[in-house]
Amino acid sequence: MSLVIPEDELEFRFYRAGGPGGQNVNKVSTSVQMRFDARNSPSLTEPVRARLMKLAGSRLTLDGVILITAVRFRSQERNRADAIARLQAMVDAASVAPVYRVPTRPTRASKERRLVGKAKRSGIKSARGRPDTSD
Repeated sequence: MSLVIPEDELEFRFYRAGGPGGQNVNKVSTSVQMRFDARNSPSLTEPVRARLMKLAGSRLTLDGVILITAVRFRSQERNRADAIARLQAMVDAASVAPVYRVPTRPTRASKERRLVGKAKRSGIKSARGRPDTSD
């Protein structure tokens, strides 16, 4: 099950992108900066919120807002969709609870099998040396 973030919780800002592109990049505001208030979002559960804020890393502001900047494409619509997809991927990753390892001890039989295997391997390796010429 995937958690879906409603679009009314997302805030978009459009601005002109830098870099090459000629007239298009100088005239059209294609870059997208998306803001998502993760700390106050009602659509996130508390464990998912904590994992999402940890996953966000440097994209998280001190106010608990996740900033995602999309400049990959030349059109505003594709950059907007890219920003939403990247946020959705982060939410999907955060919604998977980590599986904790339950520590167990090896059984007596497995210890004995291990020691028998080590002794057999030791015999194989010791037989690789030069033959004894004292005979």
